[in-house]
Amino acid sequence: MQTKSGVKPFLKICLLLSAGLTLLACGVFNPSANRTLLPTPTFAPMAVALTPTPVDTSTPTPDPLQPTQPSSLGTGGAAEATPLAEYTPSMQLYYTQSGDTLPSLASRFGVLPNQITSPEALPPDALLNPGQLLIIPAIFEKTSPSAQLLPDSEIVFSPSAVDFDVQAYVNEAGGYLSEYRQELTTGWLSGAQVIERVAIENSINPRLLLSILEVQSGWVFGQPTNLAQEDYPLGWTDYRTKGLYKQLSWAVQQLSIGYYGWRAGILNDLTFPDKTMLRISPDLNAGSVALQVLFSKLHNQDDWNAYLYGQESLPAVHEQMFGNPWVRAQTVEPLYPPNLKQPLLELPFTPGHTWSLTGGPHSAWGPDGALAAVDFAPMSVTSGCVPSDEWIVASAPGLVVRAENGAVIVDLDGDGREQTGWALLYMHVASEGRVSVGTFLDLNDPIGHPSCEGGVSTGTHVHFARKYNGEWILADGPMPMNLSGWIAHAGGKPYEGSMTNADNTCTASVFGSFESRIKRPNGDIIE
Repeated sequence: MQTKSGVKPFLKICLLLSAGLTLLACGVFNPSANRTLLPTPTFAPMAVALTPTPVDTSTPTPDPLQPTQPSSLGTGGAAEATPLAEYTPSMQLYYTQSGDTLPSLASRFGVLPNQITSPEALPPDALLNPGQLLIIPAIFEKTSPSAQLLPDSEIVFSPSAVDFDVQAYVNEAGGYLSEYRQELTTGWLSGAQVIERVAIENSINPRLLLSILEVQSGWVFGQPTNLAQEDYPLGWTDYRTKGLYKQLSWAVQQLSIGYYGWRAGILNDLTFPDKTMLRISPDLNAGSVALQVLFSKLHNQDDWNAYLYGQESLPAVHEQMFGNPWVRAQTVEPLYPPNLKQPLLELPFTPGHTWSLTGGPHSAWGPDGALAAVDFAPMSVTSGCVPSDEWIVASAPGLVVRAENGAVIVDLDGDGREQTGWALLYMHVASEGRVSVGTFLDLNDPIGHPSCEGGVSTGTHVHFARKYNGEWILADGPMPMNLSGWIAHAGGKPYEGSMTNADNTCTASVFGSFESRIKRPNGDIIE
């Protein structure tokens, strides 16, 4: 259920500078004052990229060579046709970006890993150094635009957004969002509080949520123009996603599918509502792909181009609202360096006890997204959501920075912010006996009991995931999850998979069967 509060917006008399780009009375840019919001814009995309794009040094892919026409010269009879020349693709230069690996790049460029060469060494699975020159065959002639839309740090809830005050910004903007209230299972929230909750739970940048909301419905600075924009402000008109919280939750799932699917090398194509498809430009960053995926769910190609590359595009509005994102990115990127190592982590239950691996790598938050989490369940003679006396314990020392709605976040660098450095998520922690915010935990200190609290769950368990600088770290990626020496491996589908330790294998099973049992050793791992 959602309602508007009884607060009537004050009439704001604003003096506009040249071209009307600065709202003096509010101190923040007001895009709604300069444009008309339409459900399906028809303006043409700009011919010039919004952000500087590196010069393309690749050679255009030539048309396949055609057979030479038979010649009648010299013999007076039928001449032999010249054999068809073997087609050799041209080569292109690519400079690696943060998060690139050889397997993911091979998937994006449509080549084999051994077809990618470099003057420097190329590790087969590890992260590549940003800026490393690669030489790659040019396979695709038509792809999505290659201009980067936003840096990665503007997509995830990165260190660049830790001091951003959502409530103050929304109040100063004075649009419909500042009046909005929505009732969730945890109580009533203001519009700004909904933004904050979705951002922190999904680790998505709150600035991005605001700019998307403004572009799609004008909620931040203006008012919705019809009932559809009131109920479905992001434009996804599924009755199951009615209201701001569900609209944003749906949107961040699409962003996560794009961002982390690109990271993992398992996403290469866009599918539009009219079922047409487009290959994603292989030299894009993960943040740009996230936006391409989200808007491909909402708009067909012409309008998609306008929303992402037109004069009033999402990147343009985002910069007008919050300043130059590329300047902010310079202070925090790369979000994780290629030499980053996971800290020593133990299995999140009591030493000497045996639990079951009930979920292999799957989404860290929500139904879709980064395959960054694994699930463990205590041994029980009763299935389903039943109370447990077993303890979830700290996998590493750290400071509890959040403990609510079934989730406990432990900040390992102790600065009190889960957007910086390493942070661990323990989910489905029972409220009774749960550790409180501000507690500093040593290794093996109790966090709480496993339960079904906090989201959809079919049985008592703990859901465990890692973040670094606000980005979920894939459980089976270049930094695989390592708990007490057990390494996570993804299966063919989310929740499938295994963990291995030397010659031992533990296979995930939602039923907690024998092959899923994993015993934590009594001694801690030694570096």
